[in-house]
Amino acid sequence: MRRRSVLLAVPAGLLTLAGCGDDKSGSEKTKPSQEPTNQSPSPAPSGKIVSGPVPAITAGKKFGEKPKVAKGTGKPSQDLAVKTISQGDGKKTVKGDWLQINYLAQIWDTGKVIDNTFDKKKTAAFPIGKGQVLPGWDQGLLGRNLGSRLELAVPPAYAYGKQGQPQAGIKGTDTLVFVIDLVGAYNAKSSAKGSKVDQTNVDLPKVSTNTDGKAPSITIPKKSAPKKLVSEYVIEGDGKEVKKTDALLVQYKGVLWDGGKEFDSTYKRGELAQFSLQQVVKGWSQGLTGKKVGSRVLIVVPPDLGYGKAAQKGIPANSTLVFSVDILAVL
Repeated sequence: MRRRSVLLAVPAGLLTLAGCGDDKSGSEKTKPSQEPTNQSPSPAPSGKIVSGPVPAITAGKKFGEKPKVAKGTGKPSQDLAVKTISQGDGKKTVKGDWLQINYLAQIWDTGKVIDNTFDKKKTAAFPIGKGQVLPGWDQGLLGRNLGSRLELAVPPAYAYGKQGQPQAGIKGTDTLVFVIDLVGAYNAKSSAKGSKVDQTNVDLPKVSTNTDGKAPSITIPKKSAPKKLVSEYVIEGDGKEVKKTDALLVQYKGVLWDGGKEFDSTYKRGELAQFSLQQVVKGWSQGLTGKKVGSRVLIVVPPDLGYGKAAQKGIPANSTLVFSVDILAVL
């Protein structure tokens, strides 16, 4: 999200893919990240995608299972290789989608696993086809059905180029092998899905329940702002409950209690927001913990759980903040 200083307690890069690190320690050594840094010295080629060769999956072959993949044999293709292991029946991914995945990554020659989300039990999410992840992912994951398991053999030109990524033990000659489960996809029109909840408290703002991808309206009552945090369902989803350690993918809109002026909105920017609940202001971390995925939540954040006496861009000091938040996915 562009206006990180508005929402985040401290500026930080938001999650896209878990870092490629030691599979046992979970340390982050490198990120095929949301920052547009295709570390090749020249743009990655854009050409044909071939179906192989790819190493065999020897265990954990089903969608959702942690796979075990054999070492590569012979010489890998210098083209991007993508093989469908199992075909899903969901919608096809398109450029600009926020794609939610599980994945395992290893090196072709050695079979060394450099990262996976299965052990962490947390999916990864990122915009696809926009130059914000490895070129092999940008090209190889487009036009694929959700619910599919894919295996990719990504040569250096589609990954880190001739310099590799030494911190992660990736040489400039290494082909990388990925097994990827396509879990979900979201875009700028995604909204909450669930049951509408009666908004009967006249002392609280009213949030519209439209789910057409347009920004909801927020009507502030002519009342004094509450002194304590408010967190109420507007639409109650049926997904799992959010934990305080989770990272989320959301749509949101924020306005000031005094005057109702909008100061931030994913709808206006046309892009979703991704963040850890440990990186945001206390009003968000407390207000979203325990809420269900798929929900739209009204959060009223008093100054002591927001920015207090520190003014932000578009937010005066000592402001009470009002948010509508659609929880699209836990990552």
